[in-house]
Amino acid sequence: MRPAEEVASSTTTGRLPLPVVLAGARGHGRWHLENIRRLQDKGLVRLAGICELTPLSEEELNGQEVEQSADFGALLDSTGAAIAVICTPIPTHTDLALIAAGKGVHLLLEKPPAPSYAEFRRMADGVAAAGVVCQIGFQSLGSHAVPAIRKLIAQGVIGQVTGVGGAGAWARDEAYYRRAPWAGKRRLNGVDVIDGALTNPLAHAVATALALNGSTRAEDVTAIETELLRANDIESDDTSCVRITTVRGRVTVAATLCAERPGEPYVVVHGSSGRITFWYKQDRVLVQRSGHGPEEIEYGRTDLLENLVAQLTEGAEPLVAPDATGAFMKVVEAIRRAPDPLALPADAWEPLPGENRRVVHGIDGLVAAAADTLALYSELGASWARPNQVPSQAPNQLPNTAVNQVPNEVSTP
Repeated sequence: MRPAEEVASSTTTGRLPLPVVLAGARGHGRWHLENIRRLQDKGLVRLAGICELTPLSEEELNGQEVEQSADFGALLDSTGAAIAVICTPIPTHTDLALIAAGKGVHLLLEKPPAPSYAEFRRMADGVAAAGVVCQIGFQSLGSHAVPAIRKLIAQGVIGQVTGVGGAGAWARDEAYYRRAPWAGKRRLNGVDVIDGALTNPLAHAVATALALNGSTRAEDVTAIETELLRANDIESDDTSCVRITTVRGRVTVAATLCAERPGEPYVVVHGSSGRITFWYKQDRVLVQRSGHGPEEIEYGRTDLLENLVAQLTEGAEPLVAPDATGAFMKVVEAIRRAPDPLALPADAWEPLPGENRRVVHGIDGLVAAAADTLALYSELGASWARPNQVPSQAPNQLPNTAVNQVPNEVSTP
């Protein structure tokens, strides 16, 4: 094992490229593999190793010779890795992050960082104690639109902020839920997974809405209401909404993976004299305000791995440190503790045979209406929506969390 001081000295002297190990190079990991190659071409990093249970083929590696091993810790040692990119099943995130941190290896950890708030705290506290840098992979928070929108809000461009909404209407076919043993699961072999619409594929909508609300830390959240449903034959939710009360106001995010016509997800900041809409995957912003014509702006984006390299070599500020995702993890915890998602009635959805997926009738309009009004599905008149009843548990069983005797609401001190 290499002492943390040895790795730290190799990354603070500005010596480039920094050696990187990628854990999980298939599925979404392919995106990280291509991104590492992009930064390798810029001379910032070097792909030193890949950790996969089944080694990548020569074709998958584009002919590049890279050390491969299923033993993550041994691979970090043998490659002299300065950075580990972790894109593995959600329940493995904390343990792998702590293995890397214990060896002084800095981290880019894919979202969601953990399947529960307790696991998140174990990871974040362990990383902090090890003295390594950790970045959480909410790529949307690297968009230059985020600070630009915050500045517009601070300048009062849309008046007093009245709330933030988020909308994501996506489509996932049945094969999506067969892509891995943990896909669409709340738990697997007794271990939390919580692979739902709001916690994984559309997690960026939640995290970005909280960021624009100015409430990113766990202590910013005071209450959470959830409505979790599913059209697919899975454990987790595929059609959901959540309303988060923070010290700065309300945030409502609605999501579905059963859209009629899939579209770009967005976050909208409502003000007393206007609104700002942010299509976070496109870095595109629309400002609408009283007395002015609409203004549309496209922004750039800072890649999170590139930012991590800049932190280590130039002292740049981190974009998404673990504690900056604490509020998001409170949402994950509320969803974890909520009753299992309700199966939608058979007349609420229909199959699309040509696309091998399920569509919920009228869901696109409901998702948009929730973001517009900050209301939950049940408040918008969806006959199939039912507020979730949060199970009563003793406060000392829940990290930093107490339960109100109110349907589907979790309050956090």
